[in-house]
Amino acid sequence: MILHVTDVQYLQNYQLKLTFNDGVAGVVDLSNELWGEMFEPLKDTQLFSQVKLDKELDTIVWANGADLAPEFLRNLIQPA
Repeated sequence: MILHVTDVQYLQNYQLKLTFNDGVAGVVDLSNELWGEMFEPLKDTQLFSQVKLDKELDTIVWANGADLAPEFLRNLIQPA
């Protein structure tokens, strides 16, 4: 099965609640992942909170073009 993110909700700080197409849902904390040219700007929680689900890419994206692979996110998940 190819893994997809099917829902995203911003919670607080750098935490997101994600749901995957395999039925798993939980919280990811991306505070340790916000480094590098694409992700540094997302340390601004106002920008970070504007996360969206891209149904074409089947993962989460931000307005600046940053995205993360569903497999990477699934490995970070903590049960909701």
